[in-house]
Amino acid sequence: MKQFLLVFIGGGLGSALRYLMGIYLNSQKTGIPFGTFAANILGSLIIGIVLGYSLKNNLLSNNTTLFIATGFCGGFTTFSSFAYENHLFLKNGDFMSFASYTVASFVIGFASVFIGIWIVK
Repeated sequence: MKQFLLVFIGGGLGSALRYLMGIYLNSQKTGIPFGTFAANILGSLIIGIVLGYSLKNNLLSNNTTLFIATGFCGGFTTFSSFAYENHLFLKNGDFMSFASYTVASFVIGFASVFIGIWIVK
C-alpha cells in the first residue's frame, strides 16, 4: 500500500507540474505544444538520471525510485497528450509540424535518457 501511495503522490505532482508547463509554454499563437515537448524531454532526462544513479550506486531505495521514476516521471511525461497533439496536426493538414514534433520528441527524448544515465556515470 505504501508503494501505491508513493506512485500516486508522485504522479499527482508530476501531472500538476506538466499542467503548469502547458499553461506557460504551449503557444496559442502557433499551436506548437512546447509545454508537452519540454515535459517529455525533461522527464526523460530525470528518469535517465534517477535510474542511472540507482543502478550505479544502488543508493536509492526502491520506494524513492518508485516515487520519482514511476510516479513523478510517469505523471509528468505524457505520451497520450503527445499523440493527441499530433492527431490535431494531421487533422489540420500541418504535416511539417507533425513530422518535426514527432521526430524531435523521439530523438531528443531518447537522447535525454542516455544523457541522464551518462551524467551519473
